[in-house]
Amino acid sequence: MSDRDEKRPASENVRIAKAAWVVGSATMLSRVLGYVRDMVTALFFGAGPAADAFFVAFRIPNMLRRLLGEGSLTVSFIPVFTETMQNKGDQRARQLVSAAFSLSLTVLIVLTLLGIWLAPWLVKLISPGFSDDPAKFALTVFLLRLMFPFLIFVSLVALCMGVLNSTGHFLGPAMAPVALNICMILGMVLLGPYFGAERIYSLAAGVLVGGVAQLALQVPFLLRKGFFPRLSFGWNMPELGKIGLLMVPAIFGLAVTNLNVLVNTFFASLLRSGSVSFLYYADRIVELPLGIFGVAIGTAALPALSRQAASGKPGDMVSTLNLYLRIIIFITLPAAVGLILLREPIVAVLFERREFDTEVTRATSLALACYAVGLVAFSALRIVVPVFYAMKDTLTPVLCAAAAFFVNIACGLLFMGPIDPVAGQGPIAVLRRLVSTITTSFSVLDLDHGGLALGASFAAFLNVGLLLLLLRRRLGRIGASKVLSSSARIALSCLPMAAVCFAASHWGLLERGKGIVLEAGALFAVIAAAMGAYGLGAAVLLPDEFKRVLQIVRRRRNR
Repeated sequence: MSDRDEKRPASENVRIAKAAWVVGSATMLSRVLGYVRDMVTALFFGAGPAADAFFVAFRIPNMLRRLLGEGSLTVSFIPVFTETMQNKGDQRARQLVSAAFSLSLTVLIVLTLLGIWLAPWLVKLISPGFSDDPAKFALTVFLLRLMFPFLIFVSLVALCMGVLNSTGHFLGPAMAPVALNICMILGMVLLGPYFGAERIYSLAAGVLVGGVAQLALQVPFLLRKGFFPRLSFGWNMPELGKIGLLMVPAIFGLAVTNLNVLVNTFFASLLRSGSVSFLYYADRIVELPLGIFGVAIGTAALPALSRQAASGKPGDMVSTLNLYLRIIIFITLPAAVGLILLREPIVAVLFERREFDTEVTRATSLALACYAVGLVAFSALRIVVPVFYAMKDTLTPVLCAAAAFFVNIACGLLFMGPIDPVAGQGPIAVLRRLVSTITTSFSVLDLDHGGLALGASFAAFLNVGLLLLLLRRRLGRIGASKVLSSSARIALSCLPMAAVCFAASHWGLLERGKGIVLEAGALFAVIAAAMGAYGLGAAVLLPDEFKRVLQIVRRRRNR
């Protein structure tokens, strides 16, 4: 490993750090508003049938957004767009943007119309257990049809993200989720009273308006950069063919990854009512460190990795990967420990009000702890996968994700515990009896919905492990010993933090029933003390990541 990242202040590593800070700051704002949104959702809907219906309905266009938007289109577009700008100039790059935008818009409109038509079958496929409750099933179908056009706007935002990120602008795309969260909050608060008993419709309306707002937010930045798209039907550009070839395996890989989410939704719909919501709320909490750090660094690193790959500099790619892989572990490992140890106070302070009662808090806390086990792996994937995309290899992540998918299914069945069969001969009844037989015969744990979250965590570790092994074969030594050594010291640095959390629980600092203000104040104080203890431990053990993070913070403060 070289020390070039320490010697070149204008290097790609510095550029990535600045971009990651911008994305991370915007993502922090988005996450804060996202929690406000989820708190309002929990306040009005808790984990009841309406909440389950919304989360399943929203998951379908959101999953397609990940498949067709930033998941595949962005990562496939950026390397080709960057190469086009470098080798053929800005004019050709502008033509590529217009052609890609027009083709994407056409495909998305067709998919949206198909999705609206096929909504009942999609709901049956993803959440078969909802068929036991006709009212819940009908509500889910209606909400899905209402929100499906969201796919058009949010996927076009992903294309805009690719253009702007490639030209060095990260703020506009990173602020897009802020607009969505604001619209959803306003929808529930302002429109909710007009819908009465069907207040959940206001949340779906907020999603649709938020999609439009996200796309509108990108317009001034695209105009400033000179890449505002125009309708163009010159779809015979060879660059579009390259993007398509990269997208196909990327879509399959992301399909496999998102199938993990769908499998968990599928099995959760067979469990007690509210299980889908328990997993959703827990996942939203885990998304805070994942979104701020994992997604931010991964988003900022992809254009730089693409430039390094296009310039034929594998050594720089290895240096970038190793540095930011260690940083992501430095940040997410203590976050995972904190989420596990403080799971119930965190869930209670964020959500426990009105419809979200103590029992829902306990159920959500179980899912949170199980998801937190895999936080390091979830975050590391956001760093490792872009390395393959930068090398225009979208097939390898597909194969690794496929292996992880089957592990997720197996672990889910092993850990969720037995489920109750039902009488009847319909396909749903037969399916429930089949799953009941498997879980009764082979379950090793009885974690209910928590077993599904734990299975997803195990699958993520397998996925990132396979990717790193294959990356080592392709690029040679990637500094695994340095990563492992750093991880061991980071784990030791977490011990003082864990001691603070245990002491707070033992002394009753986090007891319930003191009122939301006192409970929130005590929780934030404990978190601050735990972070301070971790920082002291890291400073004593002197991991390189501690010094690097301090440098990033100081550089940003000076700017």
